[in-house]
Amino acid sequence: MVGARRQEHAETEMLDIELEDLPAELRWREWMNRIEAVIFASSKPVERDALSLVVGKGANIDLLIEDIQADMKAKPYEIVPVSGGWMFRTRPHYAMAIRTAADIGDQAHNFSEEEMAVLCAVAYHQPIDRAGLADIFGKEINRDLLSRLRYKNLIGNGPKSPRPGAPHTFVTTDEFLATFDLQSLRDLPDIADDTATM
Repeated sequence: MVGARRQEHAETEMLDIELEDLPAELRWREWMNRIEAVIFASSKPVERDALSLVVGKGANIDLLIEDIQADMKAKPYEIVPVSGGWMFRTRPHYAMAIRTAADIGDQAHNFSEEEMAVLCAVAYHQPIDRAGLADIFGKEINRDLLSRLRYKNLIGNGPKSPRPGAPHTFVTTDEFLATFDLQSLRDLPDIADDTATM
């Protein structure tokens, strides 16, 4: 009985995505508002598939987001493409104001020089195992350092290495892309052939 009530309630609460009773201009505005609300409420990038659940078949997600971005031109925040989706970000111009007014303290993604070097090596040479990292840096990479990067969800397990013993490899994660405002790994900056030393 409870399950039937729940299903009945869910059916009456279904979101009208087509909005056929609204004039075209109001329909478009409502779709913009829905997309903005969904992205605003999410702590991670919202992908196109998720956004398509709140707008009708006649909606173009890219055009809706362009219109939202145009509305935000004078705002201190914006919607940006990150890791195959979109997120709200504060404009860089306001970073100092935020640090000054908000007691944000140490952020989760403060990196030591060594962590940043290893993270860059994984990003540019993935999938890579510990032996591959040792080849790059000329020394063994501490397991604790790799664990810290895994704890921050910036690297994860990749495919098994073809080396003897099939060790685990490391790859970057979607959190890595979001942290560094990258849409994909193709957005990594070009680097010189010489590798940094730690």
